[in-house]
Amino acid sequence: MAVVAVYSVKGGVGKTTFAANLAWCAATQSSRRTLLWDLDAAGGAGFLLGVDPRKKRRAQSVIAKEIDAAKLIRHTKYPRLDLLPADESIRALDVTLAEIGKKNRIAKLTAALVKDYDRLILDCPPVLNELSSQIVRAADLILVPIPPSPLSARALETVRDEVQSEGKKAPPIMPVFSMVDRRRALHRDSVASEKGWPVVPASSAIEQCATHLAPVGAFAPRSDATRSFKTLWTQIERKLAKG
Repeated sequence: MAVVAVYSVKGGVGKTTFAANLAWCAATQSSRRTLLWDLDAAGGAGFLLGVDPRKKRRAQSVIAKEIDAAKLIRHTKYPRLDLLPADESIRALDVTLAEIGKKNRIAKLTAALVKDYDRLILDCPPVLNELSSQIVRAADLILVPIPPSPLSARALETVRDEVQSEGKKAPPIMPVFSMVDRRRALHRDSVASEKGWPVVPASSAIEQCATHLAPVGAFAPRSDATRSFKTLWTQIERKLAKG
């Protein structure tokens, strides 16, 4: 059982795409019982998995423990992969958490959820508040997608500060280059400067996830994009195994 949070304080870095594709890898490649929990009110994770949103907005009720999370979990068309969807009711989730006054609410919810799953992937919003603090406390690993740019590098430092504020209990951070175009000198130089970081390339196949409403491995299994996500997932599994 392990919780992997896909997180950055910067939007537009590929968090939701990473979360959906890695959840698919966990379920398909590793045959793990996997739950993707969408904590971003935009609901992009469900969209990329082809799960139609429900009219009732009840995601916030899970956080408030007004409803059992299991009642909102949706099966996807992929074996072993389920979704706990988001909706607009969690737009002010940090306020909800503050009002509840429980510093470990997300951690306790994830602990309950992983009883039925081997891997729990969190698709996190780009925030720096009570929600991000609780995500850090709940996660076994923080994966940070980083496009090769100075702003993204700065965002990584912010994430590191947030995670390290938890002291000895802080989970490890795994930076990953995203949207890499090796034709660009800046991208080549950035990748060369951090040789140990995994790389997911800029790819038309990845962009088509939103067209196909599916992870890239489901419609382009032999693509470089699929291979990069599979390789990344293998690295994640190894890191989790080390503890």
